[in-house]
Amino acid sequence: MEEVKTISDLATLGAGLAIGLAGLGAGLGLGIATKGLMEGIARQPEASGKLVGFFIIGAALAEACGIYGLLIAFMLLNK
Repeated sequence: MEEVKTISDLATLGAGLAIGLAGLGAGLGLGIATKGLMEGIARQPEASGKLVGFFIIGAALAEACGIYGLLIAFMLLNK
């Protein structure tokens, strides 16, 4: 009976780590992408439309990683 409680406790810890690291990774990815966008627009303002399009694609991919971490956390909490 104690083993089941320990596995549940470890799953809760894993869920917290999953969402924390996924949020950290998504935040860093978005920050780096935004920095690159701002530098690119500062260097070539006429290319801002094309750069923003690429930025949105990159931001969506970074956010998808954060959402996958949330999904894994929910799956671990249901164990």
